[in-house]
Amino acid sequence: MNRVPGDAENAHSSSVESCPSLRDVHSINPVQLTARIESYEGREKKGISDVRRTFCLFVTFDLLFITLLWIIELNVKGGIETTLEKEVLQYDYSSSYFDIFLLAVFRFKVLILAYAMCRLRHWWAIAFTTAVTSAFLLAKVIISQLFSQGAFGYVLPIISFILAWIETWFLDFKVLPQEAEEENRFLIAQDASERAALLHPGVLSDGQFYSPPESVAGS
Repeated sequence: MNRVPGDAENAHSSSVESCPSLRDVHSINPVQLTARIESYEGREKKGISDVRRTFCLFVTFDLLFITLLWIIELNVKGGIETTLEKEVLQYDYSSSYFDIFLLAVFRFKVLILAYAMCRLRHWWAIAFTTAVTSAFLLAKVIISQLFSQGAFGYVLPIISFILAWIETWFLDFKVLPQEAEEENRFLIAQDASERAALLHPGVLSDGQFYSPPESVAGS
């Protein structure tokens, strides 16, 4: 006979312990949650996030900047047509800058395909392009005779090396963490919105209220 009050006290204490969580859910503003979810879904409909778009723009800048430096180098050596024929048709690994331009094209194609078209959320593609770029440039600087050809022997390899590593840093420390954080916020807001919808039912419509028919007089 004494077990009933004890069970009642346990039930009362468990209900009291659950009150803070219920108050926390009641304190959620459904309007703000809905706005957050709609803003996230709007960004998803745009295709890619703003930070990923910035990364793709920087990859494009990498290609255009290396191309510009290579064209300047062709003009400095005595005309584009003559130097272009010498560097492309009569390609020599030890003295040509054409392979550094092709290296920039390689980075651009791989990174745009992986992170703009396929929307990859992993670092393996940028790690591959940076490793290939670093190994090729180090081998070219050691084996070739670029340093004997003036300032461009230093500028093109160094700029190409720096841009490749800036792309790696930007993707690994900015793009991927920020997108993961936004996705986590979206999942939390969506879960809280579903809980708030269960605890805050919608306003009843006018059609749900009705009056019973009038009774017959004298009945």
